[in-house]
Formats: sequence, C-alpha cells, structure tokens
Amino acid sequence: MKSLMSLNHKKAGRARQVALVLLVFTLPLFLGAWKIIMGRSINPAYVERIQDGKTEKHEILTLFGEPDEVDRTPEAVVYVYETFRNKETLPQRERQLQSTPQDSPYFREDWLKEKKKREAAAAANKELDRRLIIRFDREGQTVQSHEYRQF
Repeated sequence: MKSLMSLNHKKAGRARQVALVLLVFTLPLFLGAWKIIMGRSINPAYVERIQDGKTEKHEILTLFGEPDEVDRTPEAVVYVYETFRNKETLPQRERQLQSTPQDSPYFREDWLKEKKKREAAAAANKELDRRLIIRFDREGQTVQSHEYRQF
C-alpha cells in the first residue's frame, strides 16, 4: 500500500513540474510579448477615439502602448507612433557561402560584417506604413492635438 501512495506522489510531482514549465513558456505571451512577435499596428478605430482637449495620457498609453519616440519641448510633450511594412521586392537569389580562414574557432570578423550587412538590408527593405503624432498640453496629461497618416 505504501508503494502505491509513493507512486501517486511521484506522478503528482511530475504533473506539477510540467505545469510549471508550461506556465513559464506561456507567461510572456500573456504579458505582451505577442506585440513584439506579431508586430505593432496602429488601429484607425482607436485613433478615432482620440478627442483633442479631452483624451488623457493614460488612455493613449492603454490604446497604443509605449511610443516609439518621445519629444519634450517647452510647449508640449509629443508622442510618435510608427509602423512599417515590407517593401515589395524582387525574389532574392540564393546566397553562396564562401569559406575563409579563421583566426579563432569561436569568432569570425567577417561573420560580424555579414550580419551588419544583412541587418542594414532588412532595415532598407522596410517602408513607413502609418504614423500617429500626439501632442500633449504643457502638463503632459491631456491631448492637445493629434495627426494620423497612412502611407
């Protein structure tokens, strides 16, 4: 009888471990990592909710999240939200890898240069899709004016 109880405790402990691992992997999705994975978009329906002189800063942060840029001037605080889309490009041809002698088995300088070139090409492959500019009053709490453009 005692061995049967210890077997049940082992199964319960294993189930708790599996549940904990699942929780650790799904928790970031619930905390907003999905925005990073899926990319952020400016919803025009949310832009229509903005009323100059009435909408508060906390409402803007709730609707759109943290801004991409914050400009602070003596007259106002300005939030800028931007989204990008991929440019339409021709299909890329397959890249041929060239082997080069290595100074170290752990790090290659040419690898770093290639990575920077790929990142620059990826950034050049993006174009501005939408821009939302929100100007707050001097206290930085109420929307003074806003401008929304879709390109």
